[in-house]
Amino acid sequence: MELLEVVRHGLAGAFGPGREVAEWRTVVGGHAGGFATAPPAERLPELTADLQLLRSGAAAGSAALAVPAAELAVLIALTLAQLGRLRSAERWWRTARATADGSAERRIASLARSWEATSGLAERRSLPGLLELADDALTLADRPEEVARALAGRAQVLAALGEPAEALQAVRDLHAVTTDLPSTVRAVGARTSSSAVSGSPVRAAGLAGSSVVGSSPFGWGGFEAGAVEGRVCAALGDTLGAYLALDRALGAGVFGASERAELELVVAQCLVMDGDTAAGLAVGMRVLVELPDEWHTHHLYETAGRVLSAVRGGDLARRAVRDFRELLGRRPYESRSVGSGSRYGGWQG
Repeated sequence: MELLEVVRHGLAGAFGPGREVAEWRTVVGGHAGGFATAPPAERLPELTADLQLLRSGAAAGSAALAVPAAELAVLIALTLAQLGRLRSAERWWRTARATADGSAERRIASLARSWEATSGLAERRSLPGLLELADDALTLADRPEEVARALAGRAQVLAALGEPAEALQAVRDLHAVTTDLPSTVRAVGARTSSSAVSGSPVRAAGLAGSSVVGSSPFGWGGFEAGAVEGRVCAALGDTLGAYLALDRALGAGVFGASERAELELVVAQCLVMDGDTAAGLAVGMRVLVELPDEWHTHHLYETAGRVLSAVRGGDLARRAVRDFRELLGRRPYESRSVGSGSRYGGWQG
């Protein structure tokens, strides 16, 4: 199959300038558009194989091909982080930024920093460093969807830093810049069970979802602002604001399996923070038990850990707390094989 791809890409670039670049942009667009439908362990070998193929066929100093290379590097870094390979992910974030900076497009330089800032929260990276990345992304952003992605990262980092006024201002700015954006959401042909919230206060609030739809990591989905606001409000202790925002976001039914599960865990965290520990732990346990193992990610378990951290006082002695802690120890993504394709480690343009 790899030989066939080498021949195909050679043919695509053989008859006319610019066709090789257009072909690679199409390939990367396919990876990005299907990002939410391929489990991380299955996604990584294909991403790295394509980047290796692009690198082997690119002329030295090819700024045009540096754009799809940087996009592939961003997707690889994010996938590695989801798989809990945080040291490798940090190296790939650096490579993605360097490659993006060597391209002719500010767009990918901004998006690489936005995604690194957002993912860096789950990777437990330095918060001041993440804020600097988000601010740089905002400076580099030219188009509204790039501004939105940068503001999403900035708002969440500021909330983690305990800066409510600035975090909420970033959320307001996010809503302002996305109000008139056309939706980039498209169906991606996957579904996830809504039973993780059945029988809980979440279902009564209308948060149970239906079909799964997703936007490209390099675009912006109209449903994303509510998810960002919900995370920010939860981080700041505003559970009512979080419920309302997550109700809007999850009610749209437009998330991939892992991201929907993460947002349901944010709801579980809020329930525990509000003193309804039994309901919060029940929602959290349903999410972790019913989500298929291939969709479990490091980001999911970081969010689940905040559910446990919200338990206080006498509730810590509950059997449900011990059971939930045991579930957090599973982390099936740590033992999943990702194939030899994940070993590639660089782009030399």
